[in-house]
Amino acid sequence: MTDERDERNSGIDTTRPSIARAYDVVLNGKDNFEVDRAFVAEIVKVVPEIYDVATYNREILGRGVRFLAEQGVTQFLDLGSGLPTVENTHQVAQRANPESRVVYVDNDPMVLVHGRALLAEDDRTAVVTSDLRDTSAILADPDVKRLIDFDRPVGVMLVGVLHHLHDDDDPRGIVEAYMAAVPSGSHLFITHFCASTQESREAEQKYLALLGTGRFRTPEEITGFFDGFELLEPGVVPLPLWRPEGSVPGRLTVGQQLMYGGIAYKR
Repeated sequence: MTDERDERNSGIDTTRPSIARAYDVVLNGKDNFEVDRAFVAEIVKVVPEIYDVATYNREILGRGVRFLAEQGVTQFLDLGSGLPTVENTHQVAQRANPESRVVYVDNDPMVLVHGRALLAEDDRTAVVTSDLRDTSAILADPDVKRLIDFDRPVGVMLVGVLHHLHDDDDPRGIVEAYMAAVPSGSHLFITHFCASTQESREAEQKYLALLGTGRFRTPEEITGFFDGFELLEPGVVPLPLWRPEGSVPGRLTVGQQLMYGGIAYKR
């Protein structure tokens, strides 16, 4: 696991769980601390499948980026990207088109520390440390402006992050601000915790108590983030049901219903 003394020297808070590091835990990564693992252990008590849920989210990220690449999208703004792991956005996108450009944005400084090593030899990808709620700062960031041409379609990605914004953060307004900055032909890609079962509502209580964030919104609320854009088939659905590449179960488990996602097109 990551050395806590080294990370404290980098200004990284190792005393409280981090969204990015907790996600790393459930992806079986090594860039996390005991406080993050303890948080995940509490979530497991409510949703034993939480490790599988992280895998479902990672799998839809790959399917979604491949789909966007098939639509001709070569620029990706990955907001709230989390720590680098397997099959990152730039790897999937550049496999489809080597000229693809990706900017990762996350407010956890650890993402920048570990992202630099991964991207040291890739001048078409950058990591920006910023809070996605500060839309003006991100859109004006030098690395964003260097890599993203806002006169050409952009894949705006909010994968597994909007649920960490409280209602008074105005997540809908944040989505609209990013989408207002990109032209026709761009796409919006969202995945989100869903209040789909009793277990999901109990998980929300755990997230809010221990992490301070984690809003499990209804399918209708999640769909509302796409208002004003053309929601593409199959709509906003549980992650395993979004354009699956293999067979899907006839009846979904609690974990398979814990997150919903979809992609919309800006005309």
